[in-house]
Amino acid sequence: MRRRPKILAALAVVALPISMTGVSSGGPPAATAATPGPASATSASAAEAFRSASAKYGVPESVLMAVSYAETRWDDHQGKASTSGGYGPMHLTAVAPTELMERSSGEQLAKGESLRTLYTASNLTGLDPVALRNDTAANIAGGAALLASYQRSLNLPVGASTSAASWYGAVSTYAGAADRTSAAGFADDVYAILARGAARTTNTGQQLVMPALKVTPDKAQLAKTALPVAKAAAAATQCPKQLACESLPAPYSQYGPGAGDYGNHDLANRPETGKIDYIVIHDTEGGWQGTLNLIQDPTYVSWQYTMRSSDGHVWQHVNANDVAWHAGNWYVNMHAIGIEHEGFAAQGATWYTEALYRNSAKLVKYLAKQNNIPLDRAHIIGHDQVPGTVPSTVAGMHWDPGPYWDWEHYFDLLGAPIYGHSVFPVKAGTTVTIKPGFASNQQVVTDCTTAGQPCAPQGTNFVYLRQAPDDAAPLVKDIGNRPSGADSTTQVSDIGGRAAAGSQYVVAERSGDWVAIWYLGAKAWFKSPVGAPDAFAKPGLVVKPKEGKASVPVYGRAYPEQAAYPAGIPYQAVTPLQYSISAGQAYPVGDANIETDYYRATTFAGQPPTDHVQVLGKDRYYQIWFGHRMAYVRAADVDLKLAY
Repeated sequence: MRRRPKILAALAVVALPISMTGVSSGGPPAATAATPGPASATSASAAEAFRSASAKYGVPESVLMAVSYAETRWDDHQGKASTSGGYGPMHLTAVAPTELMERSSGEQLAKGESLRTLYTASNLTGLDPVALRNDTAANIAGGAALLASYQRSLNLPVGASTSAASWYGAVSTYAGAADRTSAAGFADDVYAILARGAARTTNTGQQLVMPALKVTPDKAQLAKTALPVAKAAAAATQCPKQLACESLPAPYSQYGPGAGDYGNHDLANRPETGKIDYIVIHDTEGGWQGTLNLIQDPTYVSWQYTMRSSDGHVWQHVNANDVAWHAGNWYVNMHAIGIEHEGFAAQGATWYTEALYRNSAKLVKYLAKQNNIPLDRAHIIGHDQVPGTVPSTVAGMHWDPGPYWDWEHYFDLLGAPIYGHSVFPVKAGTTVTIKPGFASNQQVVTDCTTAGQPCAPQGTNFVYLRQAPDDAAPLVKDIGNRPSGADSTTQVSDIGGRAAAGSQYVVAERSGDWVAIWYLGAKAWFKSPVGAPDAFAKPGLVVKPKEGKASVPVYGRAYPEQAAYPAGIPYQAVTPLQYSISAGQAYPVGDANIETDYYRATTFAGQPPTDHVQVLGKDRYYQIWFGHRMAYVRAADVDLKLAY
């Protein structure tokens, strides 16, 4: 068959070419947790800038701060633009007119002027556009002037002492959204932030605090804005009501003479034909328009949703009940929903905007609730956590969304914060969750743009794992990623020596500030001082080899035993990966209730009774945390125990 075999199927959209040149023979540089650099003179009093702009332009300080937090979490990007052309903590936009058509999608963007708010702010304040880009106080003043102008345009009162509840229409307008649904989603986020309050250290080291303020906004103001009512979503679109999703169906069609020459997904009836256990977070490694072009190609792969970086706009391509080809592992495809996020893993925060995070979290919360998916890192996973299916496919698996995706913030938005409490001591035998912080955890990463050269410093989501409790020790080995037996590296694409935020491991040993965990069948060390820990102990289920077994295999999929396959459906071998679990080791369980099954779908439209059929097995498996990626073990090979 000319169609891609789906047991290897569905790699990410476009692979970013990353050099695999090794670092110098002296070994990888020691990982460091850098703190933000000193704030510039202009940003040294951000709190005062909010107070001053509030008083001068007549915007309640709480509203001004909440809008800024929703746009950028108070970060200023140090004079650089976001992917949507936004500058500073107020995200004032300056997209060139020639870019408007490139960034727009028919009627999905508001009028072009909404992408040039920096210049509108310049006219309102008399401040130079350069200052509005680079000076935090000027940028905040520009944002306040914009909000005040929107409030006046709705014939509503302006004043620092006005009720925050009376600014819903102005806040909605500030979003620069294409329709009322999207604008209301932004405004609702702002008022939710107001209700919770916020406190954060920004990228320039500013410590800002916004006290909680519960108000009931006047949502009727939305009707006063010039924003159009969103077009009704297509009946097939499965999105929460606060997201204005579009339907752009992926083709389910033949493109050749054979029954297997079709694309680019499979019809199913999940959960009846296989329950949905995972939501896989991808990045596109390309711009959104090119990505949307690819999803419409029947000879290409597929995924359920695409999200745009600039504003978090959502397109749905494949019904959540059908099987898309996105994970590179057919078992995971059978049980997963794939979401592509516009961006490049090696560029990170340039593409992973606050709008993207927020709307992605809304979508994931909705999908998780609809499909009873736990909101944890064993089920809301990165593409980089998907295991290879057999030993030969491990090295080719993808590593997106990469080291710069802020899992901690993302799970905060999901309402399921990653565990980080010092309740139990971290000692041998305990299960720990990794939580290193993000903004201040600036690990050394290389090869983002130039082979062997350090990437621009930014927050990272992982800790490095070493072969000994020493900053100079080499990173651990991953024989799947590097069959030669070479050490893992600091290359941006090399996940072999990383433990990411939210991942769980069993402690093998503790030595002072250093903690060793069981990782890929060996000990892996990372620094986690008691006073500033990167790992937190929590009771949980673990697996250990059954008594008398020297080692047990691990697998990349949980297919049925041979006896489960009916006549006409070929047996799909379950081949052990190149790793194993030795006696004395333990690994946390991510899910003890997965299905042992194989969804047979190899012909267009299905040919009953041997196609579009779920084969269910009796052999049980557990999903475990094993290395950077997850893995599966046969229940018959291990004992399930509680670790605490």
